[in-house]
Amino acid sequence: MNRAHWHRFQVLTKRANRLAELSPEINWPTNVWMGVSVENSDYVDRIDDLRSTGAHVKFLSLEPLLGPLPKLKLRGIDWVIVGGESGPRSRPMDPAWVIDIRDQCSRAGVAFFFKQWGGKNKKKAGRVLEGRTWDEMPNVPEPARAARTTRVRSLPVMA
Repeated sequence: MNRAHWHRFQVLTKRANRLAELSPEINWPTNVWMGVSVENSDYVDRIDDLRSTGAHVKFLSLEPLLGPLPKLKLRGIDWVIVGGESGPRSRPMDPAWVIDIRDQCSRAGVAFFFKQWGGKNKKKAGRVLEGRTWDEMPNVPEPARAARTTRVRSLPVMA
């Protein structure tokens, strides 16, 4: 990831305590975005572990969102992604939970991305929240693009 500086890497984990342990040993390039999954209020402590890392861009993946997350501590967080669970045994997501998180992000100046409602047929359920899609991204510089060069190697001619 350090060598491929022209790419943006989004790394996501549920093992936030391990992430916090390893963070001092990691050379955190600006093109590596670090995130943690938080499905419900039982896992909000993962946010503090993420916040303690040296990652330049920190994000929360609140998916599948399985319960309300009032009073999220968003200081130091750049981006929040919310999505419902999908599949045949998916549990429903309450629109009030999503609206509350969106409003918390708005008040905190954190980019909000609504991925999907989920359900048995996630494509049919869509991703519109209160009449629009939410595709906000963190305001960070684009990774440097490497100059493209073409290398031509001469091959021996067979007679």
